[in-house]
Amino acid sequence: MNNYSPAFHRHKSLKQEKNIMLPFSCYSPKLSLYILATCVILLMLLQIRSLHTVLPTSSSPLPSLSPSASWSLFQQWQNLVLNRTLAAASPVNCTQNPDSMNQKLRDSITFLPLKDLRFSNQPLDGHTWFMSSMYDTREEGEVQYQQFPSEPSKGRFLCLKGRDTHDGSWNYYALAWPEALPTNATLMKGLTFVSYNHYNYDNIWHGLSAVMPFVAWHRKNSCEKPTRWVLYHWGELRFKMGTWLNLLMEATFGQAPYIEEFNDVDDDQPVCFEKAVVMRHNEGGMSRERRMEVYDLMRCKARVYCNVSLDRRDSHERPDIGMTLLMRSGARSFRNETAVIGVFEKECKKVKGCRLMVAYSNNLTFCQQVKQMSLTDILISPHGAQLTNMFLMDRNSSVMEFYPKGWLKLAGVGQYVYHWIASWSGMRHRGEWRDPNGESCPYSDEDHRCMSFYKNGLLGYNETHFAEWAGNVLNDVQTKRFEEEGTKNGTASMKTCDCN
Repeated sequence: MNNYSPAFHRHKSLKQEKNIMLPFSCYSPKLSLYILATCVILLMLLQIRSLHTVLPTSSSPLPSLSPSASWSLFQQWQNLVLNRTLAAASPVNCTQNPDSMNQKLRDSITFLPLKDLRFSNQPLDGHTWFMSSMYDTREEGEVQYQQFPSEPSKGRFLCLKGRDTHDGSWNYYALAWPEALPTNATLMKGLTFVSYNHYNYDNIWHGLSAVMPFVAWHRKNSCEKPTRWVLYHWGELRFKMGTWLNLLMEATFGQAPYIEEFNDVDDDQPVCFEKAVVMRHNEGGMSRERRMEVYDLMRCKARVYCNVSLDRRDSHERPDIGMTLLMRSGARSFRNETAVIGVFEKECKKVKGCRLMVAYSNNLTFCQQVKQMSLTDILISPHGAQLTNMFLMDRNSSVMEFYPKGWLKLAGVGQYVYHWIASWSGMRHRGEWRDPNGESCPYSDEDHRCMSFYKNGLLGYNETHFAEWAGNVLNDVQTKRFEEEGTKNGTASMKTCDCN
């Protein structure tokens, strides 16, 4: 049966149409919003129009606002909206109390670990794992350094925190504005030298490599002297230098180095420095000329400190040619010292004016070493830290070096450090002798485990080779000495030191 009914259908259609139109009825929220928006726009248009039209005359029955009054009302409304908007959007504004601003700067200081473990596989590369976020100041031919405050630091001070001597990642650094130092921070006046050493301060070679850049900075910056030193090894604090190094720095700067221990500072209390210079790349970046000038300064200062003549011609003790055998005891010493001394003594006697001197570095005080080197033209010694003394000789003096078995293949680039210092300090490295005999290693010759057998091996000797080698060096030195004496002025005389 067909249930279709036109009346029913019309009724249903009218109901659907009513439902469709319902959102646009007078009771619709959307319609209310549309009307409100329209009113706001109209009011704004009327306000703008009022600023440009002439108001009715005074005979007008309706009160009216003058253009200036309308503009004033509009400005007040605009300023009110803007001020409230800015206050809500920005808690810091130009009228804020300076003390409040400094507190915000103080609270924003972030301390980072001195040793960045992300670079543990490349601790000496790039910025190094020590203060890894900082860049060095680099100038052509000069030492690389960081200085605080400075233009690169935007005038901020260097601040340190922590006193850990075993893990540098528990010691920290940060930069802070002078007006907003960290809470409870101690400010240390004067110049502070902050040294990073990848090795140690007891070995005179590694220690000298770490402090020599500070002497370069001192020489370049009007000979300014440090008030204190802060020493780090892998970011771990160290509180002393070796005796030799300590005395060299005392001689160079004219005062014993004060090593900061932070005894009056709590472990978590920050310390900031009025002026700080940081070194972490040793001599890296320095030209050979600059290095020689720095070694000249340290040599000169050491001789003055030890009351040793600055000029060989002023010394009555100085032989025409001084040859020194600087011996070691224990590791890398000669098995038969008597035989070795005999070879060099015999060759020295063949040259007029030559005198052989035998010394043991561990039996000499610092000043005795300075004096011994001032009398030496040819230094003969096994590979070892005692060879660092070579820079205390006059420029162009000669060095002869000896190695135990196995070093050439296994010791790496570090075995050439005394070649380097000879070049940097103006000396002449005359080559080396490598002992073909020594301890036996149970592994293959190229196995790095063998280095533990060879590192501290004793040295033999080769009489024929030693005699020929010594004779050639002596003859060359004697020839150059005659040439110097034949010139009008000879070698340039050194009467005073830089930084007097």
